[in-house]
Amino acid sequence: MLEGDLADIALLERIFGETPIAAVMHFAALSQNVANTQNLLETMLRYNVRRFIFSSTAALFGEPEYTPIDEQHPQRSINPYGRSKRMVEEMLADYDSTYGLHFASLRYFNVAGADPEGELGERHDPESHLIPLVLQAASGRRAQIAIYGDDYPTPDGTCVRDYIHVWDLCSAHLLALEHLLVDGESNTFNLGNGQDFSVQEVIDTARGISADVQPRRPGDPAVLVADSQKARDTLGWEPNFADLAAIIEHAWSWEQQKGTAW
Repeated sequence: MLEGDLADIALLERIFGETPIAAVMHFAALSQNVANTQNLLETMLRYNVRRFIFSSTAALFGEPEYTPIDEQHPQRSINPYGRSKRMVEEMLADYDSTYGLHFASLRYFNVAGADPEGELGERHDPESHLIPLVLQAASGRRAQIAIYGDDYPTPDGTCVRDYIHVWDLCSAHLLALEHLLVDGESNTFNLGNGQDFSVQEVIDTARGISADVQPRRPGDPAVLVADSQKARDTLGWEPNFADLAAIIEHAWSWEQQKGTAW
């Protein structure tokens, strides 16, 4: 394993020069870094590596005009994160048409859960994702959590999201890789379970948690729910953990095993 920065062109040259590479999966980037992604793409071209899997996001859609959201939904990002991902997707389309660099752009909805065997799980510093925050409060590592807005046009006033288990997300990446390795066409795929759960519903799964209502955060759409039929049809993807209970169960197991050691 090598640690480095995509801004370090010399390091990229060394990696591609020393290692036979069939495809690149691009996870390792700051959320809003577009220029360094271009550094990676340019290096790939110099070494004739023309298969690329990109971690994209549902945030590029902005406030949805309809739900569930399919790949043809208009893209009107309302935050810098979503706009940066859209810029990369547009760049990928140009690299495909100009240089024949084939890509799969996987648009994550809300990724959650943990390895079912308890070996890997979610860890951010500071933590910002809802399910880990809720479980930290349940385990006593956090006094309370914040609800950012309870006046959205949703059944209980809190934001609604589509949660996809990280294990199912991994399987989608493997299928996307297999698709590209047999010269599959470039494509974009929305990845979610197609089920909607509000912030309040997630909190209610862990009884006794104190939640403090705060003002809305700029850039938070009211509802984000995926239509993932294209991934099912094209890649043969099927989620194994499609319900919120399984996602929370695996995340809770991780919290109990690893949380106290952090």
